[in-house]
Amino acid sequence: MFKLPQLAFKDDALAPTITAEGFTYHYGKHHQTYVNNLNNLVKNSIYENLTLIDIIIESSKTNDTPVFNNAAQHFNHSFFWNCLSDKKEQKPNGEIEKRIIEKYGSFEEFKALFSEKAIKLFGSGWVWLVLTEDKQLDIIPLKDADTPLTNKQIPLLTIDVWEHAYYIDHRNARAQFVAELWNIINWEFVEEQLISALK
Repeated sequence: MFKLPQLAFKDDALAPTITAEGFTYHYGKHHQTYVNNLNNLVKNSIYENLTLIDIIIESSKTNDTPVFNNAAQHFNHSFFWNCLSDKKEQKPNGEIEKRIIEKYGSFEEFKALFSEKAIKLFGSGWVWLVLTEDKQLDIIPLKDADTPLTNKQIPLLTIDVWEHAYYIDHRNARAQFVAELWNIINWEFVEEQLISALK
């Protein structure tokens, strides 16, 4: 049985970017629904004993859309929560800072490009910083439940731009939500993902 991930912060710890109400609605209702749906879909199926990542890969190959959507959304949301921190105003350092500067010129240029892709993504989806197969950074916008896992890319950072991620706290102001998210990014987690991927 899949479950919501245990998080390192309280429901009001990300305010004012994400208030306790906004977080509880997103994590406790939207994310929980994906988990519930996934558990019901995989029960007594070929997916029942597979890991979450294997379910995502296999359901993608067979175009099993209901299973893929709920499995991918469980993964995407779990990853997103790990990308956030109650330690406000973190900055990238170490290997991730070095690679961002090498690829994008500066952190500010990277942030501007990432934000632009997040704001301009039409409809619902996610924007990811990934490590490609040739070990290069790339920023990729993906629609709906799509995930880098099906493209043999390693996720390092993501921003959720489904409307339910920001409507309670920011109404339809996606740009404001994206701008404020940079204040609560968990760069320690991003660095850990990169270092692990490079081993």
